[in-house]
Amino acid sequence: MKNLKSALILFFIFYLPMAAQNSRIIFSEHQKGFYEEMSKEIEDFKNPKEAEPAKTMKVDMSGLDLPTNINQFTKIWFNDPVSQGITGCCWCFSTTSFFESEIYRIHNRKIKLSEMYTVYWEYVEKASRFIKERGNSNFAEGSEGNAVRRIWKKYGVVPAEFYTGLKSGQKYHDHGKMFSEMSDYLQSVKKNNLWNEEEVIATIKAILNFHMGIPPAEISVNNKKMTPIEYFRDLKLNLDDYYDIISLMEKPYYEKMIYNVPDNWWLDGEYYNVPLDEYMSIVKKAIKSNYSMSIGGDVSEPGYDSFKEVAIVPDFDIPSEYINENSRQFRFSNGTTGDDHGIHLVGYMNKNGKDWFLIKDSGAGSRNGSNEGYYFYHEDYLKLKIIDFMVHKDMVSDIVSNFK
Repeated sequence: MKNLKSALILFFIFYLPMAAQNSRIIFSEHQKGFYEEMSKEIEDFKNPKEAEPAKTMKVDMSGLDLPTNINQFTKIWFNDPVSQGITGCCWCFSTTSFFESEIYRIHNRKIKLSEMYTVYWEYVEKASRFIKERGNSNFAEGSEGNAVRRIWKKYGVVPAEFYTGLKSGQKYHDHGKMFSEMSDYLQSVKKNNLWNEEEVIATIKAILNFHMGIPPAEISVNNKKMTPIEYFRDLKLNLDDYYDIISLMEKPYYEKMIYNVPDNWWLDGEYYNVPLDEYMSIVKKAIKSNYSMSIGGDVSEPGYDSFKEVAIVPDFDIPSEYINENSRQFRFSNGTTGDDHGIHLVGYMNKNGKDWFLIKDSGAGSRNGSNEGYYFYHEDYLKLKIIDFMVHKDMVSDIVSNFK
């Protein structure tokens, strides 16, 4: 017993302090264990995923002689590409870019205008029409390029520095939540027959103001105070000098028509319908005469590759010699050609006897390649898949004079 007590005393004196000295605190990352493994199994059971990533049919571009750099093109002047973020505002980015180039061509002035100022007031106009039509007018993110003309005439425009539509610290536009709030609100208005336009517009503006900021009622440029309308007038850009050209067989040629797509929500009927050969002739004449165009059409084809930055029509779709007004109309009528995207045609080159067009694009896909913000369109693609364009009257005055 005495020996046991002595042994315990020695243990507490010599060994416990040594054990304490070997114990220390560390901070380590959490190691995944059974709980995480179990949670993943439960989540996978609730939301089964495909065994392999989904694949999209594309043209094999390997071995094709394609443009590779914007410097291969003869270009007009334009501002650097900017991103539209996660929005449906390509119509405004492309047409604003077009008018910036026109201001330079006409007045030799390099300016950057606010796209989001126009977008703000377009949403207000859409909501107003929605009320007037008792909910039978399309309220969506998309619109047509000629909406820019309509908005500038009524509300003016401001330089980009005065209205970005971004919150402090926000790098890219994202209208998802904002649009959902406005759309849900308007559907509630329709459901409950609350057709008080003043109240509805005030609510829409409140949503826009929260997400995008309040657009300026007055700006100061070169120490001169002016309203957005006065600033627009100072640009000396006559918006009546611009025409929307379209080529579809569903309406008579050489007559104006309504472009029957949802984004033409106000049913604009000022589209000048011309035969396809004349349509293509105008495009080529314009860009080779230093006149750019705001264009719109389909960008969801196997020959549309954002990483190669090209848009072509593969012969397994339709051989080049068979691209005509019939094949173009067929695709528009059956829905395989859609009113997907608005872009800015800013240059051209001839390669192997065919014209290619340099396209400035605000969409995310245009930033997947080495020439960020651009695509290279083969003339066949434009002929088959691009439905309309806006151009200065100088390039079409002889044609539109023949319209009824």
